[in-house]
Amino acid sequence: MNIKARFEIIRSAFQLSVDVAIPSSGVTALLGPSGCGKTSLLRAIAGLDRHPKGRLSINGTVWQDAGSFVAPHLRRLGFVFQQASLFPHLTVQNNLNYGARRRRKKTGYQAHDVIDLLGIGHLLKRRPSTLSGGEQQRVAIARALHAQPDLLLLDEPLAALDRERKQDVIPYLETLHQSLSIPVVYVSHSLDEVARLADHVVLFDGNHIQSCQSVERVFTRLDLPLAAHDDAESIIEGTIRRFDQVDGLTEIEFANNCSFWVVGDRGHPGTKVRLRIAARDVSLTLKRPEATSILNCFEAKVDAIDAQHGKPQVTVRLLVGDRPLLSRITRKSSKALDLVPGMSLYVQVKTAAVA
Repeated sequence: MNIKARFEIIRSAFQLSVDVAIPSSGVTALLGPSGCGKTSLLRAIAGLDRHPKGRLSINGTVWQDAGSFVAPHLRRLGFVFQQASLFPHLTVQNNLNYGARRRRKKTGYQAHDVIDLLGIGHLLKRRPSTLSGGEQQRVAIARALHAQPDLLLLDEPLAALDRERKQDVIPYLETLHQSLSIPVVYVSHSLDEVARLADHVVLFDGNHIQSCQSVERVFTRLDLPLAAHDDAESIIEGTIRRFDQVDGLTEIEFANNCSFWVVGDRGHPGTKVRLRIAARDVSLTLKRPEATSILNCFEAKVDAIDAQHGKPQVTVRLLVGDRPLLSRITRKSSKALDLVPGMSLYVQVKTAAVA
């Protein structure tokens, strides 16, 4: 089951053609530069903008096609904008109650679950004007969830916040993502937000969609722009195996017989975690190293090499088992190792470099 959206969005000189299937679980990020149509697609899904040739179905239920159009207030969705847009004359509790008035069926979570997950229990008696920007956004998300929607739409909810406030809110969004089963479509142009929150990415390029894949794949495909960035990185999902109290390191398994050692206590054994590894922090060697301070060393296979003309560095896409990993090395090093697709070698990643 998934969310199927097909729209021709035409507005003045702007035109966007969309035909995409979005998974009906996890967080799907709409990623791309400003003006590429991310918010336009979100508003079309919400029914706020009507496009005559569009078609939209949510898990088999048609919300729009040639002969029907479900009005926005009848669509079981929550929408959170860049600005919290809370009712200033109401307390936080009464803002939440307003969201609950739109509830049409009882789902697997209760109002107090959302309040606890977003950490707003101590704010319930206050008015929006007394809250910080980050607190207002958490309340806005809670209000949308109080309607118990089938789909949650977030339109750059952190864009109006400074860096410190963003870092305050993101952990709550991560917890929400892990605890609730509601599919989320999240508009962003921030790679950091997408890397931390998204399971899937719809990547925009100009007036069309360039790719719709898992976040792990989108970040490491050499034919897509993210791998060409100076700060290119790999996203790896893993499971905590154990915490070594003596050395203060956590072991995280991510492939058969392959584990990363990372600094600090990352949680309980069995917990799913996400690792981010900068391509510049991944080094290559033809032989398994001995007597080295680097703990993370894995056998890998060269999958592809992107050597852009005129640049002194190349990007190498490797496979550790079936998990993609990027390495950014100099062209000179690539020549010295005589790298070619299909060859086997070893990758090394410093423990302190794994985020």
